[in-house]
Amino acid sequence: MAAERDRFDNIVGRSPAIRRVFRQIRQISRYDVLVLITGESGTGKDLVADAIHRHSPRAQGPYYPVNMGAIPKDLIASTLFGHEKGAFTGAGEARAGMFESAHGGTLFLDEISTMDELTQVSLLRVIETGKYQRVGGTKFLQSDARIIAATNVDLERMAREGSFRADLYHRLNVFHISLPPLRKRGKDVLLLTREFLRRYSEEFGKNVTGISAEAQKLIGSYLWPGNVRELENVVMRAVITADGDTLTPDLLKSEVQSSDLQPGTVVLEVGTTLEEAEKQLITRTLEEVDGNKGEAARLLGISRKGIYNKVKKYGIGG
Repeated sequence: MAAERDRFDNIVGRSPAIRRVFRQIRQISRYDVLVLITGESGTGKDLVADAIHRHSPRAQGPYYPVNMGAIPKDLIASTLFGHEKGAFTGAGEARAGMFESAHGGTLFLDEISTMDELTQVSLLRVIETGKYQRVGGTKFLQSDARIIAATNVDLERMAREGSFRADLYHRLNVFHISLPPLRKRGKDVLLLTREFLRRYSEEFGKNVTGISAEAQKLIGSYLWPGNVRELENVVMRAVITADGDTLTPDLLKSEVQSSDLQPGTVVLEVGTTLEEAEKQLITRTLEEVDGNKGEAARLLGISRKGIYNKVKKYGIGG
């Protein structure tokens, strides 16, 4: 199991990027304000929302995660706000919505970008006044649910372009937590691999505890486009199919086996600024040397004073 210092509830990691997320969770959990979590699919936005609830004053209250993208658009309003009997075809009885069910607790709205215009207006009203109506109802109900929203798209861009209400975006974005993709978390990938090996060995009654050197190299060099979720699925399958006690390359899916990047590679997207490139390079180097600033300075060809200045400038560190 990962050391206590390397985990926050069910989130595991020791890279500077994920430690920053740990700090943000601690900072915001105690305050009853809206939180917007962003990050690629599979980075663990649901785990962060759950951790915020668990460490908040509402921890004893209900916690309801709602995947907006999995709900048909014509049922989103009913799911969130409830409906009265006869409000629409099939509404044979009145039903409470998630805002009523989450009273006194937390409502996690995942994939918030898929919400239709009408529901966005209703959500904005709840945020601004604390009141809402069931679909087909006339009575105003009072909401006492903390809202945490999440998205894997650029919601700010959508607001600028008019495909998402700008006023709602700014209301939701009181406190922003941006989750790093797994490819930018350095050695966290192997830490997570060991955690998943332990978890699924226990679940499936296996004893896969080791990782061969070649498998470590492949896992560390693969870019993991599906992020932590993809890694978890790969490890789970490997544990199921393993005959021995070691994770070997043949147990990994073909995409991982054919990965040709070298460990320690820094991947930069076209359009990355020089300043951001420098920040990523320094962050990645520090991850490779477990935070040893003197060794990082040597590898980067700068002075110890230079590395400390850069770390301070970019806010890098655990």
